[in-house]
Amino acid sequence: MKTVKRSIAILGIALLVVSSSIAQQKFESPKLSDPDSWTMIMVPDTQSYVKFARNQGILDLMTAWISENIQPLNIKMVLCTGDLVEQNEMIVPDNVNGNETSRNQWLAVARAFGRLDGKVPYVLAAGNHDYGYKSVEHRGSNYDVYFPAHKNAANSPLLSAAGKNANGHPTLENAAFEFVSPHGRKFLFMNLEFAPRDTIVQWAKGVSGQEKYKDHTVALLTHSYLNAKNEPIEKENYPITDGNYGKALWEKLVQPSQNIQLVFSGHIGGANDFKAHVGFKTDKNEAGKKVNQMTFNAQAMGGGWHGNGGDGWLRILEFLPDGKTVVVHTYSPFFAASPATKHLAWSTEKFNDFSFTLD
Repeated sequence: MKTVKRSIAILGIALLVVSSSIAQQKFESPKLSDPDSWTMIMVPDTQSYVKFARNQGILDLMTAWISENIQPLNIKMVLCTGDLVEQNEMIVPDNVNGNETSRNQWLAVARAFGRLDGKVPYVLAAGNHDYGYKSVEHRGSNYDVYFPAHKNAANSPLLSAAGKNANGHPTLENAAFEFVSPHGRKFLFMNLEFAPRDTIVQWAKGVSGQEKYKDHTVALLTHSYLNAKNEPIEKENYPITDGNYGKALWEKLVQPSQNIQLVFSGHIGGANDFKAHVGFKTDKNEAGKKVNQMTFNAQAMGGGWHGNGGDGWLRILEFLPDGKTVVVHTYSPFFAASPATKHLAWSTEKFNDFSFTLD
């Protein structure tokens, strides 16, 4: 009987080894489904990568992977959903919500994205944690210190407009970037500050409504927009009083527009629950065009709010040569870096792996 049990145990171990081997053999690195496609990469909130010194290398790995894949994946744009740091202005870390000063956090995220400078355009949203002391106690931010307009030379040819921050200075917190895709589709990527002020909403309407952009596909990037129930966020309990959250942005800016067809955001999350980090919905704007609204975050994956920062997850958006189809994959170059974990590198749940179309 002992011999039989031992044989069963050995067989079980062998099956596990074989299963693991098969899973790892099935791993494939990201590649284009069509050689004529182009790609946009979404980087989720980075605050939990930079607030702990031990996590900063994961963000470095993520942007290094993007840099290495600019040519293979024909990457033409990179977006980050904001909350670049955990605290905008902390000189004494509390060792609970991070062990790095704000300066070191800003330096870390600037260094990570610095790998892309001069190589590919990137647009970074400013989140609530990028303002005030800990979280938007006021509208002051170090964003422009570490991400000035001249930082990334690849952005300069695309930059077409810049709005003024709360101190009256034009910065990339509110900016527009004109981009023509390899397929000839004209885009205007618009970046808006966290909970944009009414003056910024009006600025965005004025820019996107210009005659020269009437045939552009406007892609709006802002930190807070959809919740995990795929509903525009109506209200948040922050000290600022002049902000427009998701519902107000939809009503005042997105729905009345003739050309806003994409909205990207981050902000939301739940400890080790991917579904709590994402959202997607499609509505129509006043012109009857589809507006695809996507929220993507991952910061509480990999151990919650005090874990590794988000397991290295990225979104890969492949724009097919038909000019309208976008295929979405969710991938972790962090998991892919090791043979022991590469079988975990793709998130294939339907909320992380899907496609949509542009009008």
